[in-house]
Amino acid sequence: MIIKTMKKKRRLVAEINVVPYIDVMLVLLIVFMVTAPLLMQGVKVELPSAPSAPLDKNSKDPLIVSIKSDGSFYIDLGNGKNKKETLESILVKVKKVLSQQPKTPVLVWGDKKVNYGSVVELMSSLQNAGAPSVGLVTEPPIRN
Repeated sequence: MIIKTMKKKRRLVAEINVVPYIDVMLVLLIVFMVTAPLLMQGVKVELPSAPSAPLDKNSKDPLIVSIKSDGSFYIDLGNGKNKKETLESILVKVKKVLSQQPKTPVLVWGDKKVNYGSVVELMSSLQNAGAPSVGLVTEPPIRN
């Protein structure tokens, strides 16, 4: 007697196993979270947003350093006399003022045609001279 054994055919599963893909994705997420802060470079400054709030009336008069489109520097110490000066002489004056009044705000007035690198160099130099934060002065947006 021959007994026939019948095997049931299994259906093929047409699903993709996503577990290995999730593992790879989580590893990549961790790698990017670790490396992203290392890619950020630059000068730490507090840039104002386009519609910016005015300075507080009770705050001290700020030091205003201006840079014109030709790259010349000016400093306004509140005496109304603005004459062309070198960056080194401006930094000496800023150090003197900040040694007497360390919380004096420092603002940069930059012409919109001036080279971006010149503004960054000025802001970096002001921070190295002791300014805790350097702000940029902007025009209020034009409303139509």
